[in-house]
Amino acid sequence: MTKRDYSLLGEDAKRAVETGLAAAEWYHTDIPRKEMKALMAREDGPAIRDAMILFAAMIAFAAVGVALWPSWWSAPFWLAYGVLYGSAMDSRWHECGHGTAFRTPWMNNLIYQVASFCMIRNPVTWRWSHARHHTDTIIVGRDPEIVAMRPPALFRIVLNVFGIMDAWNGWSRMLWNASGRLHPEEASFIPDSEQPKVIRVARTWVLIYGATIMTALAIGSVLPLMLIGLPRLYGAWHHVLTGMLQHAGLADNVVDHRLNSRTVYMNPVSRFIYWNMNYHVEHHMFPMVPYHRLPALHERIKDDLPRPNRSMLEAYAEVLPVLKRQLANEDFFLRRDLPPTAKPYKEEFHATALGAAE
Repeated sequence: MTKRDYSLLGEDAKRAVETGLAAAEWYHTDIPRKEMKALMAREDGPAIRDAMILFAAMIAFAAVGVALWPSWWSAPFWLAYGVLYGSAMDSRWHECGHGTAFRTPWMNNLIYQVASFCMIRNPVTWRWSHARHHTDTIIVGRDPEIVAMRPPALFRIVLNVFGIMDAWNGWSRMLWNASGRLHPEEASFIPDSEQPKVIRVARTWVLIYGATIMTALAIGSVLPLMLIGLPRLYGAWHHVLTGMLQHAGLADNVVDHRLNSRTVYMNPVSRFIYWNMNYHVEHHMFPMVPYHRLPALHERIKDDLPRPNRSMLEAYAEVLPVLKRQLANEDFFLRRDLPPTAKPYKEEFHATALGAAE
């Protein structure tokens, strides 16, 4: 049984470079250039509409929550506000970080900065972190965003349903960066010219959180923290439940997103919160396609992809037994079956990884 080293500075990181897994050439479904250009076309309209709905809903839920505070009648409105703050902002951070949500660059950057703050992810650090995630998706020792490691840390995952571990790490790293330091792993993928920006952002955030805490102390109420900070905890559950399905239980150290990513059909509300990232194989294969065109991309290439899970319940019925088996055997994973119309895997490149599947 293989023991995996997920450190970006460890032996598996070196091995990934030596074996050609790092920055490898990934499989892509063939799409004619003209079609691909149309699918990649950006526009402001859909994202402006969705941003207006999102922020109007957040303002409305927060206003009612404040008006009914401290009555328990305010709880449903805080829960709704929390999901938009602590989960919907995850997908906004993601899409605007790619620069594909809006056509206008400053709009992408504005929402990216706001969403990064809500999710406690330094916008400079995570822009480079996510670029590495796409370059080396689920490559052990290279991908800094692997959630379901092997063996899976189930207690940590459960804590993150309430945002506890991610938020604690986010605030800890914020204070670390604000002191003028970068973690060695951060320094391994952030260019030297960008590193001072990490520190400036962290110091700005410390001032905002400091002002929020001082306000709460001055008025003798936790209410300001219900608006800023705490929603990252009580609203995290949706993004954790959806995010876990992206790659959990699937192959690592392969160069075909059909093996290590999962597409799941979801209800319209979850798709709005998640901004269509449930089409995750499609997103990884063609990351410059805007979120609102992912359903069309899915229809175009679905004959070359594994069968999508028909719901989140079906997906978890598939994932949870795999995670349980990985507690005893971390080499076990779920191999995705392709339809007869799909092009085959590069068996010769990653035969060793496939050999562990059952």
